[in-house]
Amino acid sequence: MQHPATYPHGTSLVRRIVRFPLVTLLVGIVFMIGASMVGTRLAEFIGASRSGPGAVVGGIVVALIFMLAYVAFTRLVEQRPAVEFDRKGWLAELAVGVVIGAILFAAVVGVIALAGGYRIIGTRPLSVLYPIIGISIVSGVTEEIMLRGIFFRIVEGWLGSWIALLLSAALFGALHLGNPNASLIAGGAIAVEAGVMLAAVFMLTRRLWAAIGLHAAWNFTQGGIFGIAVSGFDTAGLFQPQISGPAWLTGGEFGAEASLPAVAICSAFGVGLLLLAYRRGRFIKPFWAKPA
Repeated sequence: MQHPATYPHGTSLVRRIVRFPLVTLLVGIVFMIGASMVGTRLAEFIGASRSGPGAVVGGIVVALIFMLAYVAFTRLVEQRPAVEFDRKGWLAELAVGVVIGAILFAAVVGVIALAGGYRIIGTRPLSVLYPIIGISIVSGVTEEIMLRGIFFRIVEGWLGSWIALLLSAALFGALHLGNPNASLIAGGAIAVEAGVMLAAVFMLTRRLWAAIGLHAAWNFTQGGIFGIAVSGFDTAGLFQPQISGPAWLTGGEFGAEASLPAVAICSAFGVGLLLLAYRRGRFIKPFWAKPA
């Protein structure tokens, strides 16, 4: 993102105003609000339901609308191609993200189980997966576009990577405070473990595919496989669990995301990604530290 002082003299006043980071950010938010409205209405129009295969169809429809809105935003407002959704190698990045997200949460549940906080007492039919698949697709795509594709990226180009990392992680945690069974501890855990990790994935790849895959797989593995509440929302998964023990171990009613094992494992992974991104020169300086 260019600092306003570097714009060519021929750039119009309106264009300069729109390209100011705060204004660009607000316009991006408007695009995403519009995408949410259109996606929801379109899913209802085609008869996508919240249960059965229709839940998956609805999730895909909403995700595609958000992706199209992001492409429109980058082309019309920022006047550049949406490189964050470049199709070259996209499937491999998405798959890597999915695998990492599943492994990370399986490791979290494994630690909780070893400490006696999680036990499988039954199973459910595969049909219970439809809603969580739809939810995982929507959350993975929409939240990564809004938090990493728009907020983090625009703030990073303006104030630098470190400040963008802190602000986006704090915002990500704060947005979860309105969820059922949320607390300051749960919001802080989300900010530290997921906000930092997902921003680091974006910094490392400079695309959204891997972050989307990791985010979606994290939610699906947590709720769809292990039957644990996803960010405070009860979810029916393949396994019927018996969860017991202190909240620091299990995350309590909010879910394992608020547990110490999740914070420790995912924060360590996120810090490792940040170090790798730093060594590869992926950090961006704030506008005042850039040459004129």
